[in-house]
Amino acid sequence: MRVTKLEHAALVVEHSGDRLFVDPGKFTTPITEASGARAVVITHLHDDHWTPEQLGRIRDRSPDVRLLGPEGVVRAAGEAGIEVELVEPGDEVEVGPFRLRFFGGRHAVIHDSIPVIDNVGVLVNDALYYAGDSFAIPEGVDVDVLAAPAGAPWMKIAESMDYVMAVKPRRAFPTHEMVLSRAGKSLSNARLQWATEQGGGEYLALEPGDSFDL
Repeated sequence: MRVTKLEHAALVVEHSGDRLFVDPGKFTTPITEASGARAVVITHLHDDHWTPEQLGRIRDRSPDVRLLGPEGVVRAAGEAGIEVELVEPGDEVEVGPFRLRFFGGRHAVIHDSIPVIDNVGVLVNDALYYAGDSFAIPEGVDVDVLAAPAGAPWMKIAESMDYVMAVKPRRAFPTHEMVLSRAGKSLSNARLQWATEQGGGEYLALEPGDSFDL
C-alpha cells in the first residue's frame, strides 16, 4: 500500500491498482490522475478539503467511485448535484481493498463566532489515520502512520505536538500545511519531528508529491 501526500490536506492511497482519495480541496492541484479510484473520503464541509470540481474530475475518470462524508458534506454536495454517502463516527466501510473506520465527530473550534461543524477522522486499513480538522484520537488503535496537522486557523503547533505525543504513531507526516510559508513549514516540521520522536516514532517531512509504502 503506497501513500502519496498531495497539496494541503489531500492524500491518495494506492493498493493493488486501486486508489483512495482523501480531502481533495481548493488548495490541491486539480486531480487528473484518478483512474482506478474506488472511494473519496471527505472529512468535513470546508472547501480546502473538497470542491465539486475536484470530485467531478475524479468521477470523470472513475465513474463508479464512492464518495463518503459527514452530514454537512452530504447536504452541500447534494445541492451541487453530487451524491455523497453519509458516514459517522463508529461506522466502518469496505471499498475494494480499503477498510475505512471513522472517528471523531466535530471540527476543532476556530473561534466562538464561527459555528462548529461535523468532521470525521478516517483510519485506513488499520494503519493510516487522518483526523481531518480535529485532534480526535482513535481510541484503542495502535496507529502506524499519522497525518499530523502542521498549520491552521483552528490550531497552534503546541496542540499538534501534544496530539502526536498522545497518539504515539510509529511514523508521522505533515498535513494541512498550505497556509504556511516555507519558514513556517520548516518550523512545524521541526516541532512535529520532536513530538514524534518522543514516542519512539519516525517523522517523514513529506512535500506534495512525496510517497512512502505501508
